[in-house]
Amino acid sequence: MPIELSRRVVLITGASSGIGKMTALTMGRVGAKVGLVARRADRLETVAAEIKALGGAALVFPGDVADPATLKGAVEGCVSGFGRLDVLVNNAGAGFIAAIEQTTVEDLDQVLAVNFKGAFHGILAALPVMRLQGNGHIINVASTAGRRGSPYVGAYCASKFAMVGLTESLRVELLGSGICVSLVCPGATRTEFFEAARRRTQRHRGMVGPVESAERVAARIVRLIEHPSAEAIAQPIRRKVFLALNLIAPGLVDRLLARLIGCGEETTGHA
Repeated sequence: MPIELSRRVVLITGASSGIGKMTALTMGRVGAKVGLVARRADRLETVAAEIKALGGAALVFPGDVADPATLKGAVEGCVSGFGRLDVLVNNAGAGFIAAIEQTTVEDLDQVLAVNFKGAFHGILAALPVMRLQGNGHIINVASTAGRRGSPYVGAYCASKFAMVGLTESLRVELLGSGICVSLVCPGATRTEFFEAARRRTQRHRGMVGPVESAERVAARIVRLIEHPSAEAIAQPIRRKVFLALNLIAPGLVDRLLARLIGCGEETTGHA
């Protein structure tokens, strides 16, 4: 039986733009109650106003997901304002474009703090509430970059591989608890990602392969909320074929990526 979306209370991180924003608006359109988390308070207020205009309800929780207090406060705020928390969508993410040799430990820590630890903080904050309710749904938005690494985004890929592993472990641990865990792996998606990403090389050419819209990825997330399942690769079939090919012939995929993304020797050091 599909879940009635209008009755859901959903907390979404990275909700000020891109996939998070479109997921929030889609849920607002069906009358859901939505908690919004991101650093840009002004943008969150704009999204909240749009949700209310669509017939939904919204609360904003400005803050950095790298800080555990942000997610703890957001979960508590949803329970206080809406009475419960049905769904947590860990979507917040940050990009960093650089060769591995150009990446410092501090760079890696910054990427992991948002992309991986941000989701971890959200899980730890939401689980006690969901266990008390006896039900809930955690959706972690990783990436196809968490299934296959690409050049010049090594730190980003590492953070997404970590999220995939965390999600799969949690999914098994929570079997029979009434709490669902889903993994979403978008591929190249039209968002502000590349414009907002910190960059230390010009060799990465940006999005390659089939490109999806944020609206379509958001629609896939909403379908997961309505019909929970373990995993969704929110990309056209060509991306799925690419991932399958990587299992069979990773060396061939290495060469394909080198051609598509524009690899070559780069001697620049740390910025």
